[in-house]
Amino acid sequence: MDWLLEPFSFGFQQRALIGGALAALMASTVGTWLVLRGMSFFGDAFVHGVVPGVAAAFVLGQSPLLGAALAAIVMVVAIEWVQRRTPLGVDTSIGLLFVGMLALGVVILSRLDSYAGSLTSILFGDALGVSWSDITGQLVLLAIVLIVSLLLYRPLVVLSVNRDKAHLLGLHPRTTHAILLALIALAIIGSYQSVGTLLVLGLLIGPPAVASLLVRTIPRLMVVAALIGVGSVWLGLTLSFYLGTAGSATMALIPVVLFFLVMGVRELMGLIRTPRVEASV
Repeated sequence: MDWLLEPFSFGFQQRALIGGALAALMASTVGTWLVLRGMSFFGDAFVHGVVPGVAAAFVLGQSPLLGAALAAIVMVVAIEWVQRRTPLGVDTSIGLLFVGMLALGVVILSRLDSYAGSLTSILFGDALGVSWSDITGQLVLLAIVLIVSLLLYRPLVVLSVNRDKAHLLGLHPRTTHAILLALIALAIIGSYQSVGTLLVLGLLIGPPAVASLLVRTIPRLMVVAALIGVGSVWLGLTLSFYLGTAGSATMALIPVVLFFLVMGVRELMGLIRTPRVEASV
């Protein structure tokens, strides 16, 4: 049992675990709706979209949370504008902004003397640098994400199934979609310190994707995704302690590896069952 507890014997490691767990809860909750709606690519672009906001905040000495929030708003408005004013598909507009916002963030950070260190921290996080003030902020953002998800549960479910049906039922799909985008932004803002703006996608998409292979109902999917997310944080930090790997990257890698393991087991079980069915026929 000592090997399980030893990685978290110091205060900064305990904060890393708490901060990572809060980030996983936020990301898996919001990520459930992204997976159900098939918006994983959009989530990826959104993750990259906050980079220039965080970078500008670093350069100007302002709050990274404010910078990320403003960048998220710009990202959403720009995507909607391109879609409405050009014949280009949503994937094209997202792809353009994906590269453009990330490049802009790197350009802004290149103005700093500590360019390499700042870029690494923003893109890949600093799990062991999480402070109690960061954790307090994460708790507030997590409460907002959970409360809004609960209040808008029915509109989000119907929107995930059929946008037209949501409109016919008077559930205001455009407003619901806009609120979902805000929740994505909150999850990214609350997670970038622990796992970085790039790697947060692992906790945003990975746990819900794994859960979708194991359960069918949305409430169970959310609960299982949250458990997988928190478990990935604990296992990732534990492995990084013993293997000497980057904590943020290891946390983000765990749910991706788990997805392919579960999928492989499902395929193997399907192959085992198939001969029995044929024999009985």
